[in-house]
Amino acid sequence: MSEQPAPAPVPDAVPSAVRASAPSAASDAASAPAAAGEAGVLPAEVADALKRDGAGLVAAIVQQFDTNEVLMLGWMDDEALRRTMTTGRVTFYSRSRREYWRKGDTSGHVQWVKSVALDCDGDALLVQVDQVGAACHTGTRTCFDGRGLSVVSGEASVSGSAS
Repeated sequence: MSEQPAPAPVPDAVPSAVRASAPSAASDAASAPAAAGEAGVLPAEVADALKRDGAGLVAAIVQQFDTNEVLMLGWMDDEALRRTMTTGRVTFYSRSRREYWRKGDTSGHVQWVKSVALDCDGDALLVQVDQVGAACHTGTRTCFDGRGLSVVSGEASVSGSAS
């Protein structure tokens, strides 16, 4: 189940400001999340907008680009986000294994990046992808298949307020 660390991006595909201090794939496979102030991990305007948790991570919601189907939630630090933005493949930071993993390297269930957006608070990412195969490690299309909870359903009134 362990994914392999993503290779370093092709130099021409990475802006020079990011390339200058990007760690090599060999040295970062089991490293801790990148420090928030580490220079060159992300463009400054992106790094400054992120609100990370105590471990330096941001939640990344993964959504199928053409159907808007929510596929999964993963975690990214600055380096995982940089890799996702510059390689065309989604990379996460595994909290349990303390390493980077590129979705699909061992399973073949690749996530091809279509877009990445930051939410209004800077504490979550929306990564739109073209998913190949199952997104969930259990083999289901999404991590939410068959996992619905019983709720009282609300309904908007004609005036737009909750009823």
